[in-house]
Parts: sequence; C-alpha cells; structure tokens
Amino acid sequence: MKILKFGGTSVANAQNIQKVQRIVSQIDSDKAVIVVSALGGITDLLLTAQNQAAEQDDTYKTTLAEIENRHIQTIKELLPIERQSSVLSAVKSDLNTLETLLEGAFLIGESTPQLSDKIVSYGELLSSFIISEYFISAGLDTSFKDSRELILTDETYGKAAVNFKKTNAQCQAYFDGNSKRITLLPGFVASSASGNTTTLGRGGSDYTAAVIAAAINAEELQIWTDVSGMYTANPKLVKQSRAITRISYEEAMELSHFGAKVLYPPTIQPVLAKAIPIRIKNTFDPDAEGTLITSMKNGGDKTVRGISYIEHIALLSLEGPGMIGIPGVSKRFFEVLSQAGISIVLITQASSEHSICIGISEAEAKVARELVNKEFDHEISTGKLQPVVVEEDLAIIALVGDNMKSHQGLSGKMFSALGKNNVNIRAIAQGASERNISAVINAADAKKALNTLHEEFFEARVKQLNLFVMGVGNVGSRFLRQLYQQRSFLKENLKLNVRVIGISNSRKMYFDPEGIELGNWEEALSKGEKADKELFFDRVRELNYRNSIFVDNTASEEVSDAYATYLRESIAIVTCNKIACSSDYSNYKELKALSRTYNAPFLFETNVGAGLPIIDTLKNLVASGDKVLKIQAVLSGSLNFVFNNFNADNTFKDIVKQAQEEGYTEPDPKIDLSGIDVMRKILILARESGYELNLEDIENQSFLPDASLKTTNNEEFFKTLEESEEEFQALYKEAAKHQSRLKYVARFENGEASVGLQHIPEGHDFYNLEGSDNIVLFYTERYPDQPMIIKGAGAGADVTASGIFADIIRIGNF
Repeated sequence: MKILKFGGTSVANAQNIQKVQRIVSQIDSDKAVIVVSALGGITDLLLTAQNQAAEQDDTYKTTLAEIENRHIQTIKELLPIERQSSVLSAVKSDLNTLETLLEGAFLIGESTPQLSDKIVSYGELLSSFIISEYFISAGLDTSFKDSRELILTDETYGKAAVNFKKTNAQCQAYFDGNSKRITLLPGFVASSASGNTTTLGRGGSDYTAAVIAAAINAEELQIWTDVSGMYTANPKLVKQSRAITRISYEEAMELSHFGAKVLYPPTIQPVLAKAIPIRIKNTFDPDAEGTLITSMKNGGDKTVRGISYIEHIALLSLEGPGMIGIPGVSKRFFEVLSQAGISIVLITQASSEHSICIGISEAEAKVARELVNKEFDHEISTGKLQPVVVEEDLAIIALVGDNMKSHQGLSGKMFSALGKNNVNIRAIAQGASERNISAVINAADAKKALNTLHEEFFEARVKQLNLFVMGVGNVGSRFLRQLYQQRSFLKENLKLNVRVIGISNSRKMYFDPEGIELGNWEEALSKGEKADKELFFDRVRELNYRNSIFVDNTASEEVSDAYATYLRESIAIVTCNKIACSSDYSNYKELKALSRTYNAPFLFETNVGAGLPIIDTLKNLVASGDKVLKIQAVLSGSLNFVFNNFNADNTFKDIVKQAQEEGYTEPDPKIDLSGIDVMRKILILARESGYELNLEDIENQSFLPDASLKTTNNEEFFKTLEESEEEFQALYKEAAKHQSRLKYVARFENGEASVGLQHIPEGHDFYNLEGSDNIVLFYTERYPDQPMIIKGAGAGADVTASGIFADIIRIGNF
C-alpha cells in the first residue's frame, strides 16, 4: 500500500484537484491512502477570521463568506449537477458550525488554543470530503475516513503529540477491514482521548501521512507538492539550484529543519525506524523524477547535499565571568526557555565557558530576554553576568551532507567563500557528526550567501560575476560589445557567467536584477531613470549580489571619489579612470588597503598603456622580489600619434583634432597635451614599484604655450594651437635637423620623475614607435642592462575596453 499526500497548492482549486485525480487514478498499487491539505490559502483565512472574531471585528463575516465561496465554487466546478446538492448540503452544515464557533469567539472577545484547533480543522475536513466525493463521481473506488478517528494525541492544542501505540492499533484495525482501493483522509487533524479536535502543527498533513504510513507498514510515502523534490537550495532564491534525486533520511531531516519547506521536519521520524521510503513529487510535473529519501547513505564524492537556511532568527547571548566553572548555569538558561515553550534552533558555547549563544525565532526574542534576565537577576545585579544581549534581523545558513565528515577543508571553503563576498558571520555551530555546518549571518545577506555557497559547491565551477558599469561612451560601449560577443566563450571555456546588472551614463541609469540584455542595452538605458551616482551605489548595495564589480569607464573625479564606499561593501573595482590612483598618496594607499581588508580586488591595468599588461607585469616583478631601478617610457598614445603624424605639410591643430576624433585623446585633449595624463601614468608606475610620490613631485617640461594651458574649453584650446603653429613647426624642424623624432618621454629614476618632449635619435628603442603605440622599459635588479620591454597599442577605445575586459577576467579567476 502506498500513502500519497497532496499539499495546499496541489488542491488549491478545481483545476489542480483534477490533476490530483489523474495522478491517483494511475497509482501502481492495489490500495492507496490519499491525505490532503486544506484548499490553498484556506488555513490562513481561517486564522484571519478567528483573529478578527477574537478582536470583535465583525469583518470576520466577510472572511467567512470568502471561505464559503471558495468551497462552493470548487464543488460546482468539480461535481456533476446531479451530485452537487447532497455535497453542498453537507458542506454548508459544516460551515454553519464554523460560523457558530466564530460567533462564540466574537462574543467573548477571545480565542483559546482549543477553539483555534476546532476552527482551523475545517480547512482539511471540508477539502477532504469534497475531494472524496469528486473521486467517487470520477469512478474511483474511494472511501472517506476522518483522521480524527484514527490518530490519537494529547491535548497540546496547536501541535499535539501523537499517541503512537493507540494510533497504530486503530489504523491497523481500520485498514485491515477496509476493502476500498482508495481511502481519502484529511491531514493535519487528530483528536484527544477525550474526543476533542487537535491539530499536528502547520505542515501537519505531511506528518499525518507519515504516521499512517508507519502504522500500516506502507510500501512508500509520497509527498506531492509544487516543486520537483528537495533542491540543492531554495529555487526561489537560487535559480541554478536543482532537485536532489536521492538523499538519506538524516540529510533530509537536516535540510527540512533548516528551512527546506518542501517537507515538514517531523515527517521523517515515524517512517525512519521502519525504513519506509519517502518520495517527493511535483503535482504539476508528475513525470519529473523528484527526490527519493531512503536509509541508504550516499557514496561517491557527494559531500554537500544541500544548502538551506532559516530566516527571522535572533541571537541571545549570555556571558560574564560568573559563568566560568560554575555548574548549573546552562541548565537554568535552557530550562527557563523550555518552560516557556521557546524552541532553540542553534547553540554555540565558547570553550572558556564565558558565554552561551543561542539562536531562536525572532518573534520570541523579547519574551526570551525578559525570562532569562529575570532568572539571572541576582547574578546580573552583582556583576557576575551581563544582561542578555539580543541581535535580530539574522538568518541561519547551513551546509548539509552525510559525507561531509570525511572531507577536509569544507568549513574553510564555506567561510572563505562567504568572507570574499563580505558576508559577516555572527555565530557558527557544527555537530560532532559533521553532517551540518551552520552559520548565523545578517538576514539581508541570505540570498547572496545561498548563491555564493551554491556556486562554490554545486555549479561545476561556473562563477557568476555581476557588473555595474558607469560610463557607456566610447570605451564603455566597446566594452559592452566585447562582452556581448564573448559571453558564450567565457562560460564554456573560462567557466565565467558575466552579467551586467546596472549601467549608467551622465543622463540615465538602468538596472535589471536578472541581467541586462546586451544586444539592446542602448534602448534599455534610454528608458531608464535619471542618473544619480549616489543612488546608483545604493542600488548596487541593496542588490547585494555576490562577486559584484563596479566598472568605471569615465574620467570623472566625482566617480573616483566613491571608490572607497564600494570597496567597503566588498564590491570589486575595475577602472580606466586614472584620477584615483594618481590622487594624493594617502588616498591611493587607503584604496589599496581597503581592497585587501574587504577582499575586493581593485584593478586599474588600463590606467597605463590601455590594454597592454604593464601594471600586471610590474606587480609580478615586485611580488617576486625584483626591484625597479629605472623606468623610461612613452606612455601617451595620443601624443605619440600626434608627433608621428605632425610634419611640415600639415598643422599641429589638425593633427590634434584628428587624434581627438579617432578617440586617441581624452574628451579634453589638453589633458593629454599638457602632460598631465603622462604624469599620472608615470606616477602610478612609480607607486606600484613601491615608491611614495605625489603628482606635484613630478617635473613637467611642457611644450604647450602658456596661452593654451590657460584655456577653459576645447574651442579656445584649438584656437591657441592655431595661433602657435610657428612654435610647433619650429619644434619639428629642430628635431629633423638633428635627424631625430619628437617623443613625449616619461622617466623615473632614484625616486625622481619627469615628463617632457625629447629628441629621439635613430637607433633608440623609442625611434620607430609608430602610430599610437606605447613602450615601457623596466630597468630592474634582474634586468639592469637590457631592460624588460613592453610595447604595443597604448590608446584607442577598443584596446582600452579589452584591458577592462582582461581585469574582469582576472577577478573571475581569483
């Protein structure tokens, strides 16, 4: 015989009940017991009506009318007209009794636990009767049996304890004498020895089915719900989660205890001793395999079987010197909570015995604090103990698996993954069986923590990166295009799932929590809201995604000023904006320190040489113990382009204009031509080499006339260039006379740096530097005579975007 239980969503309406009937009609067993919950949402409505009546709020009548309409509508949709009359009559009779109970609560202005059990029992009693009549009308050999006649309990109303000896005897006697193929029972309800209606707690329909299964030694217990089994994590929060095909009783108990709502935690206990398999199936996808729960232990390399969590948790901490070596403190602490019926979810105690910390439901925290403070009033008043400390807005996240104890490093892997994503752990608990590792975290971090751990333990090494992109102009748009083109390659070859969650320009910003479709990001952005840098950061923080990266493609000082706030939230930064790293040395050092403290990478490869691996190479030299002695470099692709193309046959202004139009210069070309941009780059290289230097320490031998340097806009700037053409031609002719080329060179040696225009003779490493190329010569202790040379395209939107792209990949590989 098989036992099938169908939950509230499975019997929420006539259409779903018809699905249940089709499943039951195909059962491959001679006999079956069907246990059903109340119609979806009815139990909540019954509780609402009860509370309204107890508060003498006559809107309970409206709620009762809604309950009545739901059941009558279901009858009319399920049953043929000729069978409706008798069923409607019986249901209305029960509803009249329910109305009387609610009127009683209204008149006395209160509701007792006993009355509450009577009221809420009508959900299952009505649904089971209606469904049994529908089964009969559909031709199924069905009998209805009231569970209150089979399951006997004590009188702990709301969550009664089953008397298994009497219950088993009554179940065996009834089913031995029952010839019907299908027996339909209401879940959740039972009765006491004195005949009073009791209930088995929310989720008690699962428990009803398990009690019956154990009593009659059923072949299998099936729990039919709205998901295809127990999942590796909550599928509503972790979209990559998947159903677990096979799991042990112990693993299932741990997962259900820690929030896996697909199974009511006490359900397993009755069937465990008799090794009756439990199969969890999906009413709305009956062909899905589901989850089989058995006594078999899972072999192989399956260490973590699932990740679960409990929300609305509070931590209570009792501590003080008076606890050390004093017997009985723990007993009193737990006893006072037990007597108040407060369930403890998690316990942790320091080996010094200086403190005890427990996790309980947030709803019970206030009462618990008052009770414990009262119990230890003397010790608190004498300073032996401190008043109880309560922390709220917490959640418990747990790794579960039978084989976890045989694998080293799981705890370290768990806490490292959480730490990298700025998930603060408030308390830790791990049993001696090592089947469960639990951590208390902030409730706001629960979704991020679940996704982080699921990615770490289940997702075939595919790492999700969540990008927030500020600046989608020349460089930013090319970056998004490259990302769009390479998204499949990244996932298949580098195991990186890169999503852009937010984008912004100076006018608009747009967010999509599921990831922006990069094929039409321009259209999405055009429909976005007004750009606001502070609001942009607030959105990034509120989304609280794992592996978040802020990508700055701007040249804005205001944007760079916000880097510290991102790093403090463990949000990585990738930027081509040179302002932060060339700002005051103290700010540069703080950003680097924040990056280390909060495990948030701060990468700025494109600050020097666009897509060339200059900074990364320098970092590796320094990290390996080498010391930089001297740097010589041509670091401005725009200036190199200008002086490679400027000659006696054109004008300096026209060449600068061309460089601007082709994207080789900053939007304000004066930044490049004044030498400020090159000064920032050599400053960054000096700092990354380990030297303390500021921008004002660098000598700038500018070739621009003072009039050009004093301009405030591009129009004025280009006008001064035109007016100074003779001076520029003179510079060119002087270099040509010496058979040299003009190159804007940056130098760093002996702690001093300078930038300026130089004559480069034929044969020099810089002489044949073409187009917008950059070149850097690193003279180090290991390369004292023949320098390490890095050379290539050092300007342009595409290569800069590729440098940004490369930094993102570096973070993905951390």
